Amino acid sequence: MTAADVQVPRNVLVTGASGLLGGAVADLLEAKGHKVRTFQRSPGRPGRDSVAGSVADAEAAARAVAGMDAVIHLAAKVSFTGEWREFEETNIRGTRVLLAAARAEGVRDVVFVSSPSVAHFGEPIAGAGAGTADPARARGFYAASKAEAELIALDQDSESFRVTAIRPHIVWGPGDTQLVERVIDRARSGRLPLLDAGAALIDTTYIDNAAAAIVRGLERMQAAHGRAVVVTNGQPRPVGELIAGICAAAGVKAPGRSVPGSLARKAGTLIEKAWLAAGKRGLVHDEPPMTRFLAEQLSTSHWFDQRETREVLDWVPEVSIEEGMHRLARHYGGTAAADPASAPSRTAGLRSGSRSSAQAQPDRHDPPAGRA
Repeated sequence: MTAADVQVPRNVLVTGASGLLGGAVADLLEAKGHKVRTFQRSPGRPGRDSVAGSVADAEAAARAVAGMDAVIHLAAKVSFTGEWREFEETNIRGTRVLLAAARAEGVRDVVFVSSPSVAHFGEPIAGAGAGTADPARARGFYAASKAEAELIALDQDSESFRVTAIRPHIVWGPGDTQLVERVIDRARSGRLPLLDAGAALIDTTYIDNAAAAIVRGLERMQAAHGRAVVVTNGQPRPVGELIAGICAAAGVKAPGRSVPGSLARKAGTLIEKAWLAAGKRGLVHDEPPMTRFLAEQLSTSHWFDQRETREVLDWVPEVSIEEGMHRLARHYGGTAAADPASAPSRTAGLRSGSRSSAQAQPDRHDPPAGRA
């Protein structure tokens, strides 16, 4: 702990707390002694102070921020498809409305929870830092709208209204419906091919680590404000290995069929357009099986240099991928491949972060030998 840390109990608003990550952040804040209020479209958890409504509703936002010292903003429209106006309303206008309400209330600190996709333009990312959000180049409506919202948020940063952007990358854990349970469902039904044999090397973030890093953003606001940092486990893995681990944890056969990534990207573009048209006619109500953005994510390497993140947040992840897979197995009733205490870290021996941990603590992560 340093002088830049803020550990005293505060009144903290968490938006989007009905989601896996927002709920984990709210729980961690309460465990640390903060008074938490949540703000989401649906009623909040019984017994917890909450406001139901849209972040784009100025009246609801004003009620939500009343009496708050800080805001952690996670609420967003997260989808692989949809119309631009839907993303713009929640992700861009909602951010503007919430920030205006927070300023008017005298809130001091805001953690804007963003995504590395705001600076991912379809090319491989190998050991890069956060990069600058670029709405014009971001891939897909979700990424473009989050990029615009991040720029809006950071543009308001000042000493009297401090804003930081935390970009957790591919968050997963027990109960995750966005990644884990989609993988399980599609693998079980035989609808989950690997793209380019699952060779793309990617970073991911276990849910507990993502929540802890976001809270550290608030605690370390003096060092973090005005900046964007990417948060990951710091353990790059091939996509195929991660999917196989998730499948094993649920007792489901891992996919063995491979499709060229270039073909999947072309097919994803066509499927996305057809799905959107069908959605307008009320014929489909779920996510498409493939989109261009999803195909790019599954066939393009993207892993990140974590040195700046760990220095700014004075933080290292506590739950390794191996331990995370064991927790998945306990939750879904399957098996995990190795004991996390004995599993070797692919990044062991690299330069350590500033805080101690039982896990390997590299600041920059090189790909395993033999993998591009």
